Amino acid sequence: METADVRSKRLLVIGLDCATPELLFDRPDWKLPTLRALMARGTYGTLRTVTPAITIPAWACMMTGKDPGELGIYGFRNRTDHSYTGLRLATSLSVKERTLWDVLGAAGRDIVTIGVPPAYPPKPVNGTTVGCFLTPGPQSAYTYPASAKDEIAQLLHADYLVDCPNFRTEDKDGLLRQLYDMTERRFAVVEDWLERKPWDFFMFVEIGSDRLHHGFWKFFDPLHRGHVPGNKYQGVIRQYYEDLDAMLSRALARIDQDETHIFVVSDHGAKRMDGGICINEWLIREGYLTLKSIPDSPTPFAKLDVDWSRTSVWGEGGYYARVFFNIAGREPEGTVPPGRVEKLAEEVARKIAAIPDDLGRPLANEVFRPHEIYRTVRGIAPDLMVYFGDLHWRSVGSVGYRALHTFENDIGPDDANHARYGIYIEALADRPGLGRSDDVDILSMYERFARASGLALAG
Repeated sequence: METADVRSKRLLVIGLDCATPELLFDRPDWKLPTLRALMARGTYGTLRTVTPAITIPAWACMMTGKDPGELGIYGFRNRTDHSYTGLRLATSLSVKERTLWDVLGAAGRDIVTIGVPPAYPPKPVNGTTVGCFLTPGPQSAYTYPASAKDEIAQLLHADYLVDCPNFRTEDKDGLLRQLYDMTERRFAVVEDWLERKPWDFFMFVEIGSDRLHHGFWKFFDPLHRGHVPGNKYQGVIRQYYEDLDAMLSRALARIDQDETHIFVVSDHGAKRMDGGICINEWLIREGYLTLKSIPDSPTPFAKLDVDWSRTSVWGEGGYYARVFFNIAGREPEGTVPPGRVEKLAEEVARKIAAIPDDLGRPLANEVFRPHEIYRTVRGIAPDLMVYFGDLHWRSVGSVGYRALHTFENDIGPDDANHARYGIYIEALADRPGLGRSDDVDILSMYERFARASGLALAG
């Protein structure tokens, strides 16, 4: 149980989705005076994210102190039952544990949150909340209270953008306009509300840094397969970070930093994507998955004609692979006897770990079993979770490539995958920091925020 003491210091948490230590900490030539000033007076380092390294559940884990198993959230889409079509998008309603702002609000603190995933539909808070990128569109009821939507419209005289409408696109000029429109509008709201609204706890997440990496990484990274030296977008990532730093400067000018504890955090990092492993193509080759007919072109798994009576394992795509067993008595047409599950898991895990890259070189794939890595397992977790090539390769769930490796993405152009390490900067108003420090676990940030907020944590 948590209790809150009265404290004079406010807490501001700045979330930069997918912000990456190699970019923020290791590029001394980049002009980031605002972030560097916070680092100079604070403590900073790499933030070890949860497994899977996915926006949802990572932000929810950070703000509850619970791991994905405890939350029962294993990615954007989660099984809601043991049918073959039960994958559903996670929403704010998927988070059953109390967040930090729930606890603070119950103690009478004034709360403002903007875009902290998952934040749609918006839940009541003791203050104001704005939905995240899960919001279907600007016509949706994306704020609590509902009147906050009208406030935003009057402030912006334009639609508030919760996300880039299409960040997986070859129209890079259009994507760049989307990025800046979205980020500038979000910061207009942030600046106004930092100054005008009552708050003790204020948190916002900028999703633009994530969309930037997915859309422009190959133009920046000379190690990326698709990199062309001297391309017109080579400086886009640096320029966005520098412009973001300038926006942060304007926002921080609206508060008294001597009376505010400031954190800057990301949910995970980013790295180049080398390609995709077609997990279901591999399962078909190995005899674990049987289709009644093989498609002639790449086809999403949900549209495949699966012979469940002859299938023991199937998989889903994404930045990591989710692998499910067709267990008798659990799935509708289960074929794997419960007594054989452990042997099957060991066999499949060993084989997946040995999948090579396109040139036959080892990828050092990692296979996780939820009950081994989480404190508890709620909801319906994947039976296996896979990182291909230290997350340089994604999982492709579609079938029809007639190959194990692909350099196309079945959900649109994407240059980057998520990485295990994000960033944290802790600049406390009442004491100096330690400079660059050891990496910390994302779940520990809840306690750090709680202490800065004056929460007494039982036990």
